[in-house]
Amino acid sequence: MTATGQRTDKLLAIMESQPVIPVLKIDRVADAVPLARALARGGLPAIEITLRTPAALDAIRAASSEVPEALVGAGTILNPEQFAQAEAAGARFIVSPGLTPALIEAASKSDVPLLPGAITPGELMAAADRGYSLLKFFPAEQAGGAAFLKSLSSPFAGIRFCPTGGVGEKNATDYLSLPNVVCVGGSWVAPDALVAAGKWDEIEALAKAASTLKR
Repeated sequence: MTATGQRTDKLLAIMESQPVIPVLKIDRVADAVPLARALARGGLPAIEITLRTPAALDAIRAASSEVPEALVGAGTILNPEQFAQAEAAGARFIVSPGLTPALIEAASKSDVPLLPGAITPGELMAAADRGYSLLKFFPAEQAGGAAFLKSLSSPFAGIRFCPTGGVGEKNATDYLSLPNVVCVGGSWVAPDALVAAGKWDEIEALAKAASTLKR
């Protein structure tokens, strides 16, 4: 199979725009708009709404249409059907925990950039062979953490990552300080309890703190 290439410029602009991309699991569609607004006010306009709940696609649709200052992406995309559904709902970027030929094919037909997951050297080589140089590193902590990711920087100097999974405010800078990390993904900026209680000001404050993390 020949390399298809990644929408690198478009995706890198998103990843470089903020140190943390909020990874969100939204249970109620009504929370999507105020949550996206709070995170954007806090300096984190690019958000990833994961397809882990029945409300996810409607949440993407609502946030992308009603919060113009937000840049709404879709996460936990596992197949071309979900890719198409997320794109139709207004997702501006797509995040997947892994990479398959079917997803690569779907992404090659779309202007929406794909950030796929890869961990092992073999997976990184396969992704690079298809023209992908920006990858999600998931689950980051469980896969070996910042130390493991640092060890990949020399043999895979052309690949850069967004680590997600077990990344929080206490260890985010361990990842952000690495030369092969562009940004991190995390859910700590929008805890379930604060979302459920509608405490948007507190979420905005968490986002402001995260937006100032050094890289």
